[in-house]
Amino acid sequence: MNDEQLLRYSRHILLDEIGIKGQEKLLASRVLVIGAGGLGSPVVLYLGSAGVGHITVVDDDRVDATNLQRQIAHTVARIGQLKAVSVVQAVAALNPEVEVVPEVQRAGDALLDHLVPQADLVLDCTDNFTTRHAINRACVRHRKPLVSGAAIRFDGQLMVFDSRLPASPCYACLFPESDLPEEAHCATMGVFAPLVGIVGTMQAAEALKLLCGIGQPLTGRLLMLDGRSMEWHQMTLVRNMGCTVCGTAENSVREA
Repeated sequence: MNDEQLLRYSRHILLDEIGIKGQEKLLASRVLVIGAGGLGSPVVLYLGSAGVGHITVVDDDRVDATNLQRQIAHTVARIGQLKAVSVVQAVAALNPEVEVVPEVQRAGDALLDHLVPQADLVLDCTDNFTTRHAINRACVRHRKPLVSGAAIRFDGQLMVFDSRLPASPCYACLFPESDLPEEAHCATMGVFAPLVGIVGTMQAAEALKLLCGIGQPLTGRLLMLDGRSMEWHQMTLVRNMGCTVCGTAENSVREA
């Protein structure tokens, strides 16, 4: 680390759990973020400001005026611009030494099989079950940790899936593809603006913990936030050995 980096990241370096070695791990890390909207905005901004060295952002959508209520990486001046390109500019304004690579495509199986193996960690910041399952399958296939977040109306969810660990469930253990709930989109259901910031910021925190190897990740624990009362609830899960993606016996779920 050079003198400028020592100054920039000094508040991380002062933390015993991170220090110089932890910050060097972040600088050398490669992260894949899928979705550059409400969740992806705080995720990319915090990972970039924290010094994650290489961030690939996948999104094929464009910035719309209705996004600006909650998607804080974008601006009025960038309405109509591709979101993946817009977040490159947002991170550059905070930390120009971080490399942010936009992938202006939908996150299909072929793209995921190309990008996931190159990443140390994947963050799912999408808003539909089809893409979430595709991301989950790729992460299980390539044994990469996945930080998953979701937010709609006043309700948020957060969990870490890590197929490197024998007991860790995958996303399909929690939401089997054969039993998908009906999609709820913020365009028709609405979303409380700070909710995506809360969940996205926590996704970034879990990612940084995993990359540095500190603390206790949310592996096997589903956090659920009721934004109306600001109450958190937790469920713990283990791998479903009958899961069609990651296992072969019954899922064990218990209230914490």
